[in-house]
Amino acid sequence: MNILFVIENYLPHIGGVEVVFRNLAEGLVKRGHTATIITHRLKGTAAEETINGVKVKRVSCFGSRELFTFFSIPAAIASAKKADIVHTTTFNGFFPAWVAAKFARKPLIVTVHEVWVGKWREYTDFNPVKVFLHDMFERFLYLLPAVDKYVAVSNSTRQQLLRIGKKNAITIYNGVDYGHFNPKKYSGEKIRKKYSLQNPNRAKARLGPVAKGDLGNYVLLVYGRPGTSKGIEHAITAMKDISQKIPNARMMLLLSRDKQYAKKYSQLMQLIKKLQLEGRIINVEPVAHSELPSYIKAADCVVVPSISEGFGYTAAEAAAMGKPIVASNTTSLPEVVSGKHILVEPNNSMEIADAVVGMFHGKCHRTKLRKFTIEENVRNYLSAYTGLLYKKL
Repeated sequence: MNILFVIENYLPHIGGVEVVFRNLAEGLVKRGHTATIITHRLKGTAAEETINGVKVKRVSCFGSRELFTFFSIPAAIASAKKADIVHTTTFNGFFPAWVAAKFARKPLIVTVHEVWVGKWREYTDFNPVKVFLHDMFERFLYLLPAVDKYVAVSNSTRQQLLRIGKKNAITIYNGVDYGHFNPKKYSGEKIRKKYSLQNPNRAKARLGPVAKGDLGNYVLLVYGRPGTSKGIEHAITAMKDISQKIPNARMMLLLSRDKQYAKKYSQLMQLIKKLQLEGRIINVEPVAHSELPSYIKAADCVVVPSISEGFGYTAAEAAAMGKPIVASNTTSLPEVVSGKHILVEPNNSMEIADAVVGMFHGKCHRTKLRKFTIEENVRNYLSAYTGLLYKKL
């Protein structure tokens, strides 16, 4: 089977969407299939190369992901002629993939992470004009006819698709690399030492609050991209109350510095200064994906304060690493979180603070680890592809 992926970003750019399609494409290749990626060309990357068996073709778009929507159409059409299935995702790869699939008369499958129709003002810090344009563009994409299958990355997202009339939507959860996020392979001691965070005696710490200088620090970790929908400001605000009840509490912020998040990142740094939390919050430089598990391992609790999540990799990864989690009770997070956890109301810093304090004292829900394997993800996509090809016959 020959699968063509039309997606705006791919390696070396790393984010949740890129991880999903890297795992899927490489998983298909390992099973003897052919995977081709059409993506936008980043500065310093080759126009064409093969990465772990996946053919990658990059389209020059003057550094603009938006222009990829139009500039990629010729390359997508040419590759679609040789493909069995065209696969894309929202947003900027959707239209060129649709054009290519219709022109080449090939089945089209669209992976949807979140539906933001009517939510752009709430989930972004865009100005009103930009909010309007993005909302209209998303509505336009969902009006395109003859999409053969929509794949939601969670049941929450599938319900969002059903609400806008996409009855041909199924759920295929994203896959987590449990070999990479394996707590037995890592130690967080080097990280704690690097940032002067002594390893606490957890058994004693659970007995109650401790005096400053005793038992080391209780370390919270918040990581990912600092988009408005991630609610990072609520975790920062919660730290004001947390530090009063847990004197040795410290928070590590491990946030993306991509230029598209520069405005939000600056706002978060200003909030830290406004709340006088500079001594409580450690602003960590972005690290390679290979180093991320060590930072999770170094934490005593991972906070996921999102106001919207399509899947919630941070929650799934923290659970895989065996870490207690405080997460918002919204969208997909209740589906994904497992292990020791507490769910809180989104947009509520007080609930985050209370939950962290409760976690510190050992008060939390405990469930069996829920796994979302790459193998199951690839198998389910292959089933969807096969179904579409069979239907075509």
